[in-house]
Amino acid sequence: MKKYILHTLSDLTITAKEFLFDFSSSRIFAFHGELGAGKTTFIKALCTQLGVKDAMSSPSFSLVNEYHDAKGNTVYHFDLYRLKSVEEALDIGMEEYLYSGNYCFVEWPERAGAIYPEGTIHVRIVDEQGGRIISVE
Repeated sequence: MKKYILHTLSDLTITAKEFLFDFSSSRIFAFHGELGAGKTTFIKALCTQLGVKDAMSSPSFSLVNEYHDAKGNTVYHFDLYRLKSVEEALDIGMEEYLYSGNYCFVEWPERAGAIYPEGTIHVRIVDEQGGRIISVE
């Protein structure tokens, strides 16, 4: 298990850069954590490190936001909090996104069941002791 500890917001940039280096061959990331744990904030930092210039926000109502990185590649950011079933994930074509070869950052991945491809990186973010602990299983 890999663990990153963020004591302040200024640690976010360095941690995001290190994280992307550590998982440079991965493209699918499933982010687990309570409301307010910092999932969206960390995903924004990852996107910034990838060179995304688009305005970034949580896709709470649209379920997925599409960004473009510095090389013009597509980056997908999902927020599945509002999903009520795996069928809803399938209805939005989530499998196509996951198998596209592009970066996919998924908040609340458990709401889509077991549709994730082999090699998906599961990331848990916990607000603990005045900071954030990001662990990768």
